[in-house]
Amino acid sequence: MKRIGGNLQALLQVKDEGEKNAIGERVHIWDDVTALKGWLDLTTGDSHYSNFDAKIQESTHVFLCDFTSLKGLSKRWVWNPFSFLTGVIDTRYRSAWKWNPFSFISGNINNYDLDAPVVDVTSENARMVIQGLVYDILLIDNPMNMNEHLEIYLRFVGGQS
Repeated sequence: MKRIGGNLQALLQVKDEGEKNAIGERVHIWDDVTALKGWLDLTTGDSHYSNFDAKIQESTHVFLCDFTSLKGLSKRWVWNPFSFLTGVIDTRYRSAWKWNPFSFISGNINNYDLDAPVVDVTSENARMVIQGLVYDILLIDNPMNMNEHLEIYLRFVGGQS
């Protein structure tokens, strides 16, 4: 099977359950779960002015990448401890990191905690960060269930964190 490859690294994040703040609202944190290498292409786009003369970019994209299962991923996965959005090192799970001495042989150079909670990535609970820009996931498609590549349909939402 020929690989798709790609020119961009995309970070998949899922929203945690959240904790209540002082006024009782849920505050969620986006947890990194995996990175995918692939191609990003614009499908539709528009830029117009709103009622208050604010320019709004609206666009949808498709991200094509090699197939990988998005089920049962660790919520304590660490690809790069620097946040794609803030540049701040995330150390929430540092004490739980376990080094795998065979990771360079297997190609899995990440630190995993075997007791970490797992999550299935879906369009309802995930988003993508590509080159510091945030995209909502509209649909994750495995065409004809052939497990050869993924087509992830996205909507640009801007640089909100």
